[in-house]
Amino acid sequence: MLKGKKILLAVTGSIAAYKVPALVRLLVKEGAEIKVIMTPAATQFVAPLTLSTLSKNEVLYELSENNSWSNHVMLGRWADLMLVAPLSCNSLAKMANGLCDNLFTAVYLSSVCKVVVAPAMDEDMWMHPSTQNNIQKIESFGNYVIPVEKGELASGLVGSGRMAEPDHIVEWLDRYFLLQQQLKGKRILVTAGPTHEAIDPVRFIGNHSSGKMGVAIAAAFAERGAEVTLVCGPLQVDVPHNVNTVKVTSAAEMYTACMEVFPNCDIAVMSAAVADYTIESISEQKIKKAEDELVLTLTKTKDILKSLGTMKKDHQLLVGFALETENEKANAISKLHQKNADFIVMNSLNDKGAGFVSDTNKITIFDRSGKEIEFELLPKRQLADVIINTILK
Repeated sequence: MLKGKKILLAVTGSIAAYKVPALVRLLVKEGAEIKVIMTPAATQFVAPLTLSTLSKNEVLYELSENNSWSNHVMLGRWADLMLVAPLSCNSLAKMANGLCDNLFTAVYLSSVCKVVVAPAMDEDMWMHPSTQNNIQKIESFGNYVIPVEKGELASGLVGSGRMAEPDHIVEWLDRYFLLQQQLKGKRILVTAGPTHEAIDPVRFIGNHSSGKMGVAIAAAFAERGAEVTLVCGPLQVDVPHNVNTVKVTSAAEMYTACMEVFPNCDIAVMSAAVADYTIESISEQKIKKAEDELVLTLTKTKDILKSLGTMKKDHQLLVGFALETENEKANAISKLHQKNADFIVMNSLNDKGAGFVSDTNKITIFDRSGKEIEFELLPKRQLADVIINTILK
């Protein structure tokens, strides 16, 4: 899958840079065209001449040299993919916070291609909350992170933080380019987050949904080349830039948005936690605390999943979510058939680490044929791939 691909390899200052010559050789062997840029610090770990010889292209590491300007804008536009390997802790922090003080950061900030990073640092640095926060930030920008590996570190310790081995990076890139073609041309609708039903201009009825599961699903579909529209309530997580976003607040607004988008979709995944009831009469002014009791009259909201199930065409797939607290399996199967969905993804608040806000979830998928597939507790981003793979099968 790498034959003919244009890869811009950025090398930052880490001892793991000693692996880069082997990485360049593998990428060239796979048929990729490679251009290399480096940070000044990286040149202390591996010689630019070595990488220039192996890549058959000049290596750049200064914004300007000998009255010549390195066109960082065109470098980012030339590439099909920008690979940062190794990514040091310092360069990671610069990426996360938009700092621009060298050629690498200038290229990164002006790049229009997908950016993939392979971090490398000692375990304590890797596990530090600020580093993990920076990783999450660059992922929220739409960048991909190749997982670090465990083993002997430069400090002499053994633990997590090693840059992925060159052959593992090449395997990751092969899979990435393969996935980019898997759902190309397909249109996907995903809903995420809670809805807020206004009581007055200040207060609302809502739930604890963060939107993490739905955003993870949208990101996973986009990674496979699909055109994704995310209809979302108020979120506690950032949405990748390659996902089209329709922001709503109430259940009624989410219903309207879904009715508009769904007819042109191939797959719809309804993972939002939509309010079942809304306020019958919203106060135009803030309600003052005067009486001992406040009575609110609630009315049912429109059932989005059921409405989509009614209008679903033969070529469309509809996936619903069921968050349960009791009789989980029976309630999920009942919802599957009542709403005319093709799949129901069930999770239970009785399972530790599952449900709202957390970064993990534990799900069981039911389909209309009666098949039931249970999955262990996994990160939500990983479960997003599990859900998509189940749909595609």
